[in-house]
Amino acid sequence: MMMGREERDRKIEAYGAAYAQLVAALGRFPREMWQYRPALGRWTIHEIIVHITDSEANSYVRCRRLLAEPGSMVLGYDETKWARALNYHDQNIDDALQLFQWLRRTSYELIKDAPEAVWSHTVEHSEDGAMTMDDWLDVYERHVREHIEQMEGVYQDWLAR
Repeated sequence: MMMGREERDRKIEAYGAAYAQLVAALGRFPREMWQYRPALGRWTIHEIIVHITDSEANSYVRCRRLLAEPGSMVLGYDETKWARALNYHDQNIDDALQLFQWLRRTSYELIKDAPEAVWSHTVEHSEDGAMTMDDWLDVYERHVREHIEQMEGVYQDWLAR
């Protein structure tokens, strides 16, 4: 999907603002409930934060492959297995947030003034097939916002218990 310049610019700026949006949202949720699991198979806020950072690390690599190695392969990953195998609850939230901030900022700096030609670059995603630079932006521009909504659901469940 090729998007127009105005829509792309809007998404790039929203992408760049995600860390501030995430921190503002986290301020609404008492830290003592971040380990609360609303139901078996659902994630805690702590796990969601670490997932966002792991996803951003994958996004960081995908962005650079799109820019520097169009046509190359990028790998999918099993988010649930990562959460379990990497013991998300043992990971430091402040470190995860700092890493997310750095990863997101450096990718934002790369894409905000990227030439028009790179937006049609593609890579081959191991699970989803061809992915353009615009597809990548669309996925990661909304990723944090979608997880903030998920955290809000966890919080509402915690309040109701």
